[in-house]
Formats: sequence, structure tokens, C-alpha cells
Amino acid sequence: MRDDAHILVVDDESVIREGIRRILENNNFRVDVAASGQVAVERLQEDDFDVVVTDLKMPGMSGMEVLKAIRILQPDVPVIIITGFSTVDTAVEAMKNGAFDYLAKPFTPDQILGIVEKALGQRAMLLENFYLKKELKDRHGFDSFVGESKAMQKVYRRIIQVAPTDSTVMITGESGTGKELVARAVHRNSPRKDQPFVAVDCTSLAESLLESELFGHVKGSFTGAVQTKTGLFKVADGGTLFLDEVSNISLTTQAKLLRVLQEREVTPIGGTKPVPIDIRLIAATNRSLKEMVGEGRFREDLFFRLNIIPVDLPPLRERQGDLPILIGHFLQKFSREIGKEIRGLTPGAMASLERHSFPGNVRELENIIERAVVLAAGDLIEEDDLELPSAAGEDAQLFCHYVPRTADELKETKRHVREQAVAPVERAFVLDALKRNDWNITRAAEEVGMLRPNFQALLKKQGISVREHSVNS
Repeated sequence: MRDDAHILVVDDESVIREGIRRILENNNFRVDVAASGQVAVERLQEDDFDVVVTDLKMPGMSGMEVLKAIRILQPDVPVIIITGFSTVDTAVEAMKNGAFDYLAKPFTPDQILGIVEKALGQRAMLLENFYLKKELKDRHGFDSFVGESKAMQKVYRRIIQVAPTDSTVMITGESGTGKELVARAVHRNSPRKDQPFVAVDCTSLAESLLESELFGHVKGSFTGAVQTKTGLFKVADGGTLFLDEVSNISLTTQAKLLRVLQEREVTPIGGTKPVPIDIRLIAATNRSLKEMVGEGRFREDLFFRLNIIPVDLPPLRERQGDLPILIGHFLQKFSREIGKEIRGLTPGAMASLERHSFPGNVRELENIIERAVVLAAGDLIEEDDLELPSAAGEDAQLFCHYVPRTADELKETKRHVREQAVAPVERAFVLDALKRNDWNITRAAEEVGMLRPNFQALLKKQGISVREHSVNS
């Protein structure tokens, strides 16, 4: 039995939900609970679980619908269905649809523990075979990625999970985090790997040109259309089409894109005959499409079509332990390309990089290391070779060494600078509230006028452990 197993319990009845939680936590399992199917699906998009225990009959989203969502979001996770005697037949039907097992009410603590341990045993065996087949080529990364942090391991697992399917993938993350790398990794590990991978930067083309690029056009359909052009949807036929920065597509083009995804056929501009297509679509954005939907700038129906499998890329500042690995990787790369023998960085240079916040993420780090290799006079990179701000108070001048390439990147850099300035105030705010309330999160949140989940989000953002602080206080 794994003591660190992470289990999600879903039940709209608090007595059953909390009862199962206590049984499992008393046996050293980590347990999250959800009072509805909708909340469960949200949690499944935010975190990874080893087992899900869900009630079958719940208002709103049923246990069967939760099961179907899990088969998409975390397909290798065993699902245990809780059911009343009168719905056993339905539970058996759920097993035919992929549930691991079912447990009829009422049940004993030993019964729930036994079935959870059985599910964990099967999962361990499947994962062992899974990772033997998918053994990582490099102990410091996966596919073309570099990094072994927990945040990136989660991304690697998601890529491996979704690659064999044809489901649409939505990649989110700040500029410079490597969204196209994710798209290419999904393609390379998919059954379509021998077919075309076509990438489209939706920010680089005007609306009229973008439509022509995506859908194609027939000769004479508009001024300048001197010959028939095959659209990229058709060029990618049989393979993968990657729409980068999909948030920049106009509402008019969004409607046409939605129609293509629904009908699986495309009509060139000026044409009358639809052309069937067979593609796997991957989209990416550094903006919140949910917010854009609320503002009326992105179609809600298209958002749901694109956001079937979400992959969220962490910024470099949240990739604990990856910075030295990435620095070493880029040093080797640029030393080889430029023809210099660089052994490493001086302690001062390394400390300077560790203090830096990297608003441009991995792309910015790559630029910094390339420049430093060029400028280095000896075989060690000095602090001056990095050309970073000399003081922490110069956050407002971060763009001096990292120049944003687009309006969105400029917006992201400005947002990050503001966050850096506000972070110390936020940290002091939550720590002071907790100290006044004897490190009780609920009381602290109530006193400052915040919802408990929002207050906890601030704690997580600041990396504050209430347990550690309360023990040491």
C-alpha cells in the first residue's frame, strides 16, 4: 500500500464524503474531497490523483459523467463507483465503461480500504509497464524538454497520456515557456508522428491572410488571388495542426474555425465544395480564454471545443530545481555552436541568475546564456557577462536585457514586474493575518474579509506552509 497515494472522494452527502475521508486519512492516504461532479472535474484539471472514489447518483453531474471526464483528463486513474443496492446494475454498466470496481452501500471501513488498495495495486502495475515502454531518453527531461521538476513531470505525464489519442489539446502558459515544444512532443509521440506537423502563428498574419492560410482560396476569389492555394488545414491532413496564440483570431474567423472543427471539412475562400480533412488540432495561448469569453472577445462554444485536454506550462520561476539543469544545457549548446570551451559560471554569476525572476521564462534564459557565452573572456562566465540588473530594485528595467517581441509579451512582462513589486506586500499581509489568528486559516480569512479558498491561493502563491510556521512560532 502506498502511503503517499492521492485520492479524490466525490459525494454530495457530507456524512459519506467525510466518513470516507477520515477512513483513508487514518491510513496515511492524502485525500481531497468534492461535493459535486463539477467540482471534481475542476480538481482533476488542477491536480493528479491515484484513485477516484465517486458516488453514482448526484444532482447535476452524475458519477457516470465524472467517469467519462476522468477517462479524458486522467485516463489511467482507477475509478471506484459507490452505489445503492437499487443501482447496482448501473454500477456494473459503469464498469463496462471503464470503472475499476463498485462498492454498494452500506460498506465497512475495511471494505473501502480493501478496494482502494486493490485499485492502487493495479495502477502501480500499469504505470510500471507504461514507463518501461516510455523510458525517458534523458534523465534530465523528456522528449525535447530539459528539466526534472515536479511541475514539469506533471507536463510530461500529461503529454504521454494525451499523445496516443486524437483529442484536441489546449496549451496555456506565459510567453517563453515552450508551448510549441509541447505541441511537437504530443505529435511526435502520437500515431500521426509520420504525418505533417504544421504550425501557424496567429499573431503574424492579418485576418484576411490568416483565413486564406488556414482554409485556402480558389483562383480569382479576391484581388491578388492569382492562383488556387491549398489551406494549411488540408496541408496538415493526416497529421497535426498547431494554432499558436489562438486568442488573436477574430470573432469572424473563430466562427469559421468552429464550423471546420464540427464538420471536419473546410471550404476554401471563393469555393463552393467542402473538402474533408483529418487532422489533430492543438491550440496555444498566453492569455485567459475564459476571461476573453466573459468579455465577449472569444466564442464560448469554440473555447469548449478547444479546451478538451488542457496542458498548463509552469513559468520558470515555479520550476524548482530546473534552473541549474537548463543553464548547463544552454552552456553546452552555445559553447558547441560558438566554438568556445566554457566550463561553467562563477558563484557570483550563478547567484545572480538565481535571484532573477525571468519574466521571459526559458526563452529569456536561453538569450542570456547565449549572450554570456559570446561575451565571456575566459572559460567561466562572470556576473558582468550576464548583463542583468545590478540591484533587485531595478525590476522596472527588466526589459533592458529582455525585449518583448509582441504586444502580448510586453503586457506579460509588465504584469510580471507588477507582481514582483506586490509580492512582498502580499506575503506580509497573509503572514500577519495568520499570526493574529494563531495560524488558523479559516479565522484569518474571515478577519481580512476573504473567502478561504482565495486566502489559501495566496498562501500557495507565496509558498507559505502554515504547518511549518505554526510549529516554529
